[in-house]
Amino acid sequence: MDEILERIAMCIERGKVNAASPYPPDLKGQDGADELTKAALDMEIDPNDVLAKGLVVGMNTIGKKFSENKVFVPDLLMAAKAMQASMAHLRPFFESGKAKHRGTFIIGTVQGDLHDIGKNLVSMVMEGGGWQVIDLGVDVSAEKFLDALRAHPNSAIGLSALLTTTMVNMEKIVTAVRAEFPETKIIVGGAPLTDEFARKIGADAYAPDPQGALDYLVAAVA
Repeated sequence: MDEILERIAMCIERGKVNAASPYPPDLKGQDGADELTKAALDMEIDPNDVLAKGLVVGMNTIGKKFSENKVFVPDLLMAAKAMQASMAHLRPFFESGKAKHRGTFIIGTVQGDLHDIGKNLVSMVMEGGGWQVIDLGVDVSAEKFLDALRAHPNSAIGLSALLTTTMVNMEKIVTAVRAEFPETKIIVGGAPLTDEFARKIGADAYAPDPQGALDYLVAAVA
């Protein structure tokens, strides 16, 4: 059992989607995350183990390498593609209740900002880390975040902004969330942000990269 889970983790880290994928070149022709995840489930390996010991391990490894500048955005995107191939097999188990997410993470780029690359990378890493991700998209108002929290109680929230002119909207959203859901964990991220800014607006944490967001939430719910 451990061997196939280790192979899944390796395929996620290396971005090996399936046997037909030519990437990475040294794994050409070999089974990828797609085939190996199906095989593990066919062997009746617990889907929670496939997630925790396969996908999460692989995404954690590539996420840490990304935060250390050892790999780059294309590498993370290929890992996410492999992760999504595995998740296609696991999703029915989550929907049936046979497998459990670590929690729910609501994310969006704040009102007035249309940038989504950073948000999308965080979403991918969070899903690969075992979280149910509710992606609200870009230009998201405080009310949309509140509606999502009402629909998904006890979720954590991620706010993204790339423009200094939209950072002020983060504070408005944090204030609105705190008024109705004071215990909600709120993470903020984006190029112009800092730890000091996060503290100033009342957020719980600033994440400089996707792995930082995942690490914070894992520690917060432990």
